[in-house]
Amino acid sequence: MPQDMPPTGGLRSSPVQGMQFNSDSGPPMALRAQHTSTQTTYHSLQRNIPARGFKPAYYMIGMHVIMAYGFYKYFHGAREQRELAREKMWSRHHLTPLLQAEEDRDQVRRHYADKAREKELLGTDIKVYNSDRFVRPTFAYTPSNLTQ
Repeated sequence: MPQDMPPTGGLRSSPVQGMQFNSDSGPPMALRAQHTSTQTTYHSLQRNIPARGFKPAYYMIGMHVIMAYGFYKYFHGAREQRELAREKMWSRHHLTPLLQAEEDRDQVRRHYADKAREKELLGTDIKVYNSDRFVRPTFAYTPSNLTQ
């Protein structure tokens, strides 16, 4: 049925179904306002101006470049820290015998200085603290009544 079909003819077709106009005169005056009114859309109001800033892809590329540089610096710094820690451990490993020998020499020097001071004060070189005689420790707790 003709009333069930959509109008044909593109923009020049009538908004009223079944009514046809010739292409010279257009629609009658009563239908002209309805027919020629344009729908206001975003695209009809949009001006042809370039967008502000860079494209989002450029921002993403820049962000990834900055992050890649940061990771580069971080990993090189971590490698340097690891290398310094390893060097520190090996230097301590190699210096330990030298430091131990120095400490031993210092202990021997102090021991002989104490012996000389003791001889000067007591007049003779005797064993004051470490004698050959056994002395029972006096700081041990003992019962008051000893039973045999």
